[in-house]
Amino acid sequence: MNLDTLVPDYVRCFQAYVPSRPDHLLMREYGAPLLYRLNNNENPLGPPPAASREIASFPPELAAVYPSGDSFELREALGNRLGISPERILVGNGSCEVISSVIKAFCQPGDNIVTADKTFAVYEWVAEFSGIQAHLVPLRDHAFDPQGMLDRIDNRTKIIFVCNPNNPTGSYWTGQLLTDFLERVGSERIVVVDEAYREFVEDEEYPDGVSLMERFPNLVVFRTFSKMYALAGLRTGYLVGSDRVVEVVRRTSVVYSVNVQAQRAALAALSDDGGHIAATRALVRESRAYLRTACDDLGLETVIGEGNYLMIRVPINDMLMYRRLMKRGMMVRSMTGFRYPGWIRVTLKEMEVMTRFAQALGAEIAAIRSRGRTS
Repeated sequence: MNLDTLVPDYVRCFQAYVPSRPDHLLMREYGAPLLYRLNNNENPLGPPPAASREIASFPPELAAVYPSGDSFELREALGNRLGISPERILVGNGSCEVISSVIKAFCQPGDNIVTADKTFAVYEWVAEFSGIQAHLVPLRDHAFDPQGMLDRIDNRTKIIFVCNPNNPTGSYWTGQLLTDFLERVGSERIVVVDEAYREFVEDEEYPDGVSLMERFPNLVVFRTFSKMYALAGLRTGYLVGSDRVVEVVRRTSVVYSVNVQAQRAALAALSDDGGHIAATRALVRESRAYLRTACDDLGLETVIGEGNYLMIRVPINDMLMYRRLMKRGMMVRSMTGFRYPGWIRVTLKEMEVMTRFAQALGAEIAAIRSRGRTS
C-alpha cells in the first residue's frame, strides 16, 4: 500500500506531538529517585472536595451506560452559573476538542486563522493538520499584539484566537482592550477568547468574555475544568457562544465524547468551588512570590503574569536544562516548542516542591557558572 497517495500534503508534513512517557520509565531513564511534574500546569490541590467525593464513589455499573450525549445536566448547571441558556454551551472532551469543532465548523481549505506565534499551540496545530493556514503574529512585550493581529486579517480569515491570559506568558487583555479589539474586527469573523486560566486572575480589569456576547455575537469563549478545577485527567472543556454560532459548531462536534465520570465530577466541582478557588489562588500567590525572589537571587530573567506558571530564562539550551533538572527529579517544560528557545516554564505548586525546585535550579546554575569560570 502506498500511503503517500492517500495522505494529504498538509498531514504528511505535520509532525506528531510526542507525549512524555510514564513517570516510572522517566525516573529509570534519568536516574531520579522521585519526580515532580512541573510541566503541565496541573493543580496540586486536586479537585474541589465535592468532585473528589464524586470520583471516589463512582458507581462501577455506570461504566456500562453511555453518558449524556450532550452533557445535559452539566450544561444546565453552567447555564445557571452564567445566567444564559444551556443551548449556548457546548461541552467537549477537553478544550482541544472544542478548538477542533470550531475550526471544522467555519474553515475550509484556503481559509486561515489568526493567532499569536507564542501561545497555546493547539490552535495552530489543528488548523495546519486540517489544511487551514495559521497566520501567526509575534507577541509584543510577551503579550498579544492587537494591532499586529488586525494587520494579519485578510478576506480568507475565518477565526481569530486570543488566549487570555496567555499560555505561556501569563499576559492578558483588559476589558477595554478586548472590547476595542472586537469593535475593530467587526462581525464578519469569529473571535475566540480562550479563558482556560481565568480563575487564576484576580485583577478587576480582567474581562468576562461571556458578558460581552450580547454586544458581540461573533464572540466565542472557551473554558475548562482542567486547570483550576484539577480535572485534567477527565478532559472536560466547554465553549460558550451565541445561539446561532453554537448551533453551527454543534454540527461538527462528536456526541458522547465526554464520559460519565467526567460529567459528574465537573458538575460536583461547580457546586463546591468557592473555597477551592480561594485556596488555589493563595497557593499560587505564595509560590509565585517565592520563585520570583529565588530567580532574582540567581540573576535569572523571568516572565511572570497570571496563571499558575511562570517562565525562566536559563543560561544554556532549554532542552539541556530540562535533562539536567530531570536528573534531580524536576520535570519542567522546555520552551523551544513555544518559540521561546532558552526558556523553561514552571508550574507553581506547593511551597515544599517550589523549595526543592529552587534548590535544584540553583545547584545547576552554580555548576554552569563554575564551569564557565574554569574553562
